[in-house]
Amino acid sequence: MDTEGTHDARGIEARPVPRPAAPPAVPALPPAFPPQPARPPAVRPSLVEWLRTPRAAAEPGLWRYGHRPRAQDDAHRVPDRALISGALVALLAAVLVWSLWRNGYVPRSRVPLELFTPTDWWVGLHRRPPAALTALAAYNSLVAGAVIYGFGHLGNWREIFRRYAVEHPQPARAVRTALVAGALVWFLIWADDYLPFYSLAIGVVPHSWIFSDDPVATKDAIDTTTTVYHVVVAVAVFWFCGRAGDWLGLWRERTGRAAVRSGSAATAAPAESPADWPQLRAAGQSAAADRLAADADSGRMNDVDCARIRRAWTSVVADPGRLAAFTDAVLRDGARACLHPSGERDLPARTATHDLLTAQVRLGRFAELENNPPARRGAGAALDPAALGTSLLALGPSGAGKTRHLVRPVVESLALQALAGQAAVVAVGAAGTPLGADEAYDVIVRPGDPQSEYDLDLYGGTDDPDEAAALLAEACAGDLPDADVRRAATALAQLLGPYRAAYGRFPTVAQLRELLDGSGDTFAALRADLDRAAHPALHRELEARARQADIPGEPGLVLADRLACLDRPAFAAFFDTTGHTRPFSLRALEHPVRVRVDLPERAHPEAARLLNRLLLAQFTTSAAARRDRSLFACLVMDDATHAVTAGSVRAVQRLRQANAGVLLSLRALADVPERLHTSLLAAVGCHMAFRGVTTWDGQLLSQLWGTEWIETTEVARHAVFADQPLTRAMHALRKLATGKPVTRDAVTVRKVERERWSASQLAHQVPAGHAVLSLSDVRGEHAPPLLVDLRG
Repeated sequence: MDTEGTHDARGIEARPVPRPAAPPAVPALPPAFPPQPARPPAVRPSLVEWLRTPRAAAEPGLWRYGHRPRAQDDAHRVPDRALISGALVALLAAVLVWSLWRNGYVPRSRVPLELFTPTDWWVGLHRRPPAALTALAAYNSLVAGAVIYGFGHLGNWREIFRRYAVEHPQPARAVRTALVAGALVWFLIWADDYLPFYSLAIGVVPHSWIFSDDPVATKDAIDTTTTVYHVVVAVAVFWFCGRAGDWLGLWRERTGRAAVRSGSAATAAPAESPADWPQLRAAGQSAAADRLAADADSGRMNDVDCARIRRAWTSVVADPGRLAAFTDAVLRDGARACLHPSGERDLPARTATHDLLTAQVRLGRFAELENNPPARRGAGAALDPAALGTSLLALGPSGAGKTRHLVRPVVESLALQALAGQAAVVAVGAAGTPLGADEAYDVIVRPGDPQSEYDLDLYGGTDDPDEAAALLAEACAGDLPDADVRRAATALAQLLGPYRAAYGRFPTVAQLRELLDGSGDTFAALRADLDRAAHPALHRELEARARQADIPGEPGLVLADRLACLDRPAFAAFFDTTGHTRPFSLRALEHPVRVRVDLPERAHPEAARLLNRLLLAQFTTSAAARRDRSLFACLVMDDATHAVTAGSVRAVQRLRQANAGVLLSLRALADVPERLHTSLLAAVGCHMAFRGVTTWDGQLLSQLWGTEWIETTEVARHAVFADQPLTRAMHALRKLATGKPVTRDAVTVRKVERERWSASQLAHQVPAGHAVLSLSDVRGEHAPPLLVDLRG
């Protein structure tokens, strides 16, 4: 059960991943370190904190770890300066209105009160009864309340309180609301003589309870009533602000929760935390859950261990017969249970931010731009296997940051997922491309490098001559506009089938080249060695091949010419089929392997391009032919120049149902035959345009992304002509002061259909360090093209 993370049911015994027989020799010089990041990496949270951090609902391209949805009305958020100035103006207006009312400057202000009260209360200047004073205080209190409510609504005082006191994390929220409560209580106590509420409180108390013939007793009663009124006001204000500031919740968090943990029910509070492995406890495996929780708390477990063991548990749920072996491995090894075949538990270095619980890698953040929806502005942008399963095409000139900001993070994420038993990755790039340290890979193939430990299987690990011929034909003739790939595959199959029947293996590059161009004695020797009686059909294939060799336009010579770039002294030890080397085949995609292929782009550019096409064809065929597709397989090509063919475009479309995808990086669509531009853009579900794309490429992307309805505002200024002399004089004075004629604005708001991103915007308005990213996932969900800040 030590290989639980690799899922033995995939047939590891039948096709083991090739491993070096002995450790590689120590190089004389230390290996080159990955380039130092532009900024120091963020401190990674503890595993328990990482597990307990909430994740948002899955959306294409959204970084789910710790994401807090943005309020929908934030797009129409009033600026702070306008909000504060409006509140101050409303406060001054309320003070002015109340002063006018209180000092009797509002005429007939008591008419509504006199209509509902006895007339003799207000006739003459004699001393009014206590009931009249109480009614007047209640009337003035209603007016004061209306003034406060009305001007508070106009000045948006509630938004002031919410923005500057409530919308803050604890304990700042509690402190700010407490300060507001203290200020309100002080103001209400200080304003007893200015506001009518205190007079109303005195008036509602029975007259005999306060006033008596003894002046000292009357003063004491008034002081007691005042104190009670102040206490009631303070309690009401503090209760309201306490609820708004969640003081009770903060107190429970600081004291109540700690008390629960220190009590006898210490395990009851975090029972549903992912760090306590509730899925194991629900299945009755409390001992295994306790062991894993202890390793997590002590720091012996990392995020790769957690993801790997969760993946192993998923396989146990699918096959309950493996429960005993899984439990024994966890109890014995703890966080080291179900290790990857390499024995590694992490990568030597990380340059990007990863969340293995959701299999996401963070690329940056969505820019604060009008083209981006308000809900996405400022949120993190990420990629996951669900999006990569539809394949991704990245366009941008050299130096735009495709390798640094996209290819390297994606390869790193897939390598971590491979260590967790969730994915298989094949990274292809030119020799020297910074795709990670050598220690981060299980297999490194360096065609043309004598120090390479692994060879590359030219025939994709297949035993079927027709399939091998189709792969080679796609690599050798797929990019030629005048070549027929089907005829090329037929010509190759006419040679590969008889050769394998005669010698039990496929021919080497040199032998296949001689068979194709008819030079040398290889073809005659094959015809002589092939048993005519045992293989009559294959013998007829050879005869047909011999007859077709002299036909004009026959693909044999073209194929031989293409294979000549591999029949060089630098590749003499590679692509061996005699069994003297250890070739790597993409048939190993059924295992969580991490593979890197370094192509000789500088010394042998034509060979590198042919191998690019060959690897793409082999990957699409091998990924679709897997019996177990539970692993996500991904091919990442740092430079897919001249690698895309008509056959590969059709094959990429079929990868979605095979739980696989490709990431193709191009400098421009001109690196692809013009007839394939639209079909390539339609075949992949994700597109990424970096800064510096041409307007021709931008035009195709603009057409692909379509249009949207937006609301536009048009302002037309019309001159104002005055007829009255005084008005003309005022207009002349205004024109003299401002230098502009007096105009009237006519505002028109309408909806228009506009391109999401125009070709000009893509070519000239994408800032440095940014890219436009559009995504779709295998579930059919889409995200519109959004501008991503790759440095955020």
